[in-house]
Amino acid sequence: MAKPMREPTFWILTALAQQPRHGYGIIQEVSGLSEGQVTLQAGTLYAALDRLAAEGVIEVDRDEKVDGRDRRYYRLTDGGVLALNEEIGRLARNARTAGHQLATRPQPRLHPGQAPA
Repeated sequence: MAKPMREPTFWILTALAQQPRHGYGIIQEVSGLSEGQVTLQAGTLYAALDRLAAEGVIEVDRDEKVDGRDRRYYRLTDGGVLALNEEIGRLARNARTAGHQLATRPQPRLHPGQAPA
């Protein structure tokens, strides 16, 4: 069983699931996919990209120059697809377990005259 992913890692891999993206594109996609709940800072992102590339879950897709600025695009590897699928399964199992626990939670006994919450 793989260890749980850090949240930024999960969102970075998710942002790369459909197509290669450059750093700023990843930041924007993560913000959109997470509905603004996750905001990656450039320093955090590039350190994570280096780590993820070393782990083999992403790789450089291409480099290009746009308006005189270098852009490096990253893509998910087959290992990254596998890792993301494993994390999706882990999160789904956790959500099912929590939902089951709530659904089978004993209901509090009401005292006479007490309204249900």
